[in-house]
Amino acid sequence: MKTLITIFIAFCMASGFSAKGQSSNNSVRLGNYNYKKENYQTSEMLYRKALSKKPGMRQATFNLGNTLYKQGQYQAAETKYDDAIKATDDKLKRSNYYYNKGNSLFQMQQYQKSVEAYKQALRENPQHNDARHNLQLAQQLLQQQQQQQQQNSQDKENQEKQDQQNQQQDNQQDQNKQDNPAESQPKEGEISREDAERLLKAMEEEEKKVQEKLQKQKAQSQKVKVEKEW
Repeated sequence: MKTLITIFIAFCMASGFSAKGQSSNNSVRLGNYNYKKENYQTSEMLYRKALSKKPGMRQATFNLGNTLYKQGQYQAAETKYDDAIKATDDKLKRSNYYYNKGNSLFQMQQYQKSVEAYKQALRENPQHNDARHNLQLAQQLLQQQQQQQQQNSQDKENQEKQDQQNQQQDNQQDQNKQDNPAESQPKEGEISREDAERLLKAMEEEEKKVQEKLQKQKAQSQKVKVEKEW
């Protein structure tokens, strides 16, 4: 039974701006405005514009990751979160960045990596309750994923063994026929396997015709008078 899992996703939008790189800051402001309006493609364009003018700008990098995430581009979003992590030593910010990275990995069903990202978010900020919640979810799904992989591996192994046994049996039967050709011939009063299959097929065809005939007769007997408007 599938379990509906709600994953809490919080995005932290920085709001401070410096005098330097005012043009980049304006692009970020406009990007934030469009992000809040859910105009994600426009906000993506504005964040990229800010980064083209000021490469490595942490706020634009992180917010670009958020808007990519909202558009379902989880791999690209994870990359931006990694860039933002490298751009700061602030523990609270790094905790948020690791948290969003974990969310991207979670959405890609890379549960082992998402577990590590959530753990790192908690190392940076032990009070990050959303990271703790998502960590528990990721650990549960990771366990289920590993169990399913083990089951699939076992099923594959069993099937390979069965195929090997069937092949050995077929080879043995072929060898017996070669060693004892007389035994492979039908005895008097018996029919060969091929003849039996043809006979069975003919009987099935005859039964089908009989059933079709009965259905046609039944349909004719059930016809009722149809009133017509002249």
